[in-house]
Amino acid sequence: MSDKGPRWLSADERAAWLALLSTTTLLPGALEGPLQQAAKLSLFDYNVLAMLSEAASRTLPMSELAARTSASLSRLSHVVKKLQARGLVERATHAEDGRVTAATITSGGVALIEELAPLHVETVRGLVFDRLDGEDVADLARIGRKLVRGLDEGHWILRTPAP
Repeated sequence: MSDKGPRWLSADERAAWLALLSTTTLLPGALEGPLQQAAKLSLFDYNVLAMLSEAASRTLPMSELAARTSASLSRLSHVVKKLQARGLVERATHAEDGRVTAATITSGGVALIEELAPLHVETVRGLVFDRLDGEDVADLARIGRKLVRGLDEGHWILRTPAP
């Protein structure tokens, strides 16, 4: 706030903000519902398994997995422990650095992610991409990266080239 008072949002900014806020509020639950019903997984659980399944040797250091899931290490540790109890993930000392703990998706975790991936991608398509044209998708990626950069300049998604 400045001496001149708050910088209120313009009508266009307010409309954009309310659309973004509504999307970030409604979308996670809509994406999680089918995962809960199919496998009793949260959206975050699924994302942890997906990030591990896409990694080289299906293993990531916990710090990198936290970065790729936009989570704190404490939240990630709790979730990995829960997934480990279900036989979907294993934790061990990283093979290349004994000071690092790594998570590895198990064969059961891979089987589950392979089973759920078609359902999840169809849900994502139905809720997001089927409503957008190519220009909208490019705009969404550009705007999303810009917003992420403002929140976390070192976020892992910014390390990947923009489409």
